[in-house]
Amino acid sequence: MAELLSSAQMREIEQAEIESGAVTGLHLMERAGRGALAAAVAKWPELSEGVHRAMVLCGPGNNGGDGFVIARRLADRGWTVDVFLYGDAEKLPSDARTNHDLWAGMGAVHRFDPKAIRACDCPDLFVDAVFGTGLTRPLPDDLAMALEFRMMEQWTRGQVIRRLAIDCPSGLNLDTGMVPASGDDKSSKGNAAHLTVSFHSLKAGHKVGLGPTLCGDVQVVDIGLRGEAASERAIVGTDPDPERARLAAPDFMQAAVPLRIWPGGCVAKLGGRGHKYDYGHAMVLAGGPGRGGAARMAARTALRAGAGLVTVLCPAEALPENAAHLDAIMLRACAGSEALGQLVDDRVTALCLGPGMGIGAETRALVKSALAQDRGERGRRPPSVVLDADALTSFADDPDALFANTHDRTVLTPHEGEFARLFPDLAQSERDQRSKIDVARKAADRAGCVVLLKGEDTVIAQPGGGASVHSATGDRAVPWLATAGAGDVLAGMIAGLAAADTAPGLFCVVEAAVWLHCEAARQFGPGLIAEDLPEMLPGVFSTLAT
Repeated sequence: MAELLSSAQMREIEQAEIESGAVTGLHLMERAGRGALAAAVAKWPELSEGVHRAMVLCGPGNNGGDGFVIARRLADRGWTVDVFLYGDAEKLPSDARTNHDLWAGMGAVHRFDPKAIRACDCPDLFVDAVFGTGLTRPLPDDLAMALEFRMMEQWTRGQVIRRLAIDCPSGLNLDTGMVPASGDDKSSKGNAAHLTVSFHSLKAGHKVGLGPTLCGDVQVVDIGLRGEAASERAIVGTDPDPERARLAAPDFMQAAVPLRIWPGGCVAKLGGRGHKYDYGHAMVLAGGPGRGGAARMAARTALRAGAGLVTVLCPAEALPENAAHLDAIMLRACAGSEALGQLVDDRVTALCLGPGMGIGAETRALVKSALAQDRGERGRRPPSVVLDADALTSFADDPDALFANTHDRTVLTPHEGEFARLFPDLAQSERDQRSKIDVARKAADRAGCVVLLKGEDTVIAQPGGGASVHSATGDRAVPWLATAGAGDVLAGMIAGLAAADTAPGLFCVVEAAVWLHCEAARQFGPGLIAEDLPEMLPGVFSTLAT
């Protein structure tokens, strides 16, 4: 599980390592510069042969020091290197100044000037080592213009320049993934790179907001931080360091996927035996006639995801329509919130509400009834409750009425629009420079339950600060997942995974569901529709290692 650090945490880790005497700042800077160059050559092998030209733009801090190291190492390879300094050499931090002086003994350090930059011959490699972690203010206009992609294209006249960013493309806030806009300019999209090299660990801004778009390919370089402060601590439950987040990845999957689906797990844990109720009973509530498709997709996904049995509950008048489409999934009539309480017996372990239910008082009543279901006489655990779509929007006028009933067995799964209805003060348009991770955490604290804020940079948060990010970018990009019904499938997947007696905490279950949802879409490819997703799950499960 990869850890996402804040800028402050990265500084603390480095400082603790230096103060321990294990390493010096100069050693770390040297490792960073060499590692960044090695990553660039690995990405562009053609740069390892022959003589090339580079331009290195250094900043006024330690990021600039990394740039001077890179300049030296390129010159050692026989490259022609133009180096520009944005700032005053006299004010550089001591380690950066040392590397400035080492480079100055080899070549010129030019004062930053956009015209002088464009007067240089076009480089094969452009290194952005101006501002890295910790920048929260807008870039100065002259620097922003010099780094802006379109301006560089005009300079190069179509020649390809490989753009390497140290830490991040200058101007990106690595805590939020946002680009601070200057003055009245609210449309700034920032400077971009083909390759971004991060040190020791990914930062939150690499994976949320504009980060994945601006950073290009992100590589993490090990610079030898080994002390206690650098040890990885995944966030689960109430973490002592709530600023940390983790990047959802498949290494947690065995804990979250039902044992009979995980290869070999059933035999090891259950001795080859098991009853369908050992894997839970999920109920999915559907809307009236003509509105049952979303719930049916959620129900089929819950069954494919591992629930032992699944029942669709719908108004009596919708029974014929649903019966015509369902076989392995059971079907019952549900006349309203009071009837729901009678239908949810003590073997029901998951409830999914929202897809296609309709918006209004009836849905609100059903949601409150579902949230009120408790442990049955048989002593099984009370059901988990997944709320999506109409179940969320029905509370848009009074979100507190929902939050008064949610509990630690609840998952809210809003997209940005639904999130804005429930948390208007935290919504995208009101975020300013707060990260998606921060607002999801605040929402989870307010709601008292797990909140899954969907998007390419999906954030899963729980009360107390635990957060996880699933980034469907780069080689995990699935633009074809933006299709009607995909969210209904995800809600059903969470319910199916949460239903089993062997299911871990909801936080881990939701992480697994989001990863599986993306992986199913990746394996299908373009042309996907929501109905394809549950049918891809057997293939995805078969690829998971024991």
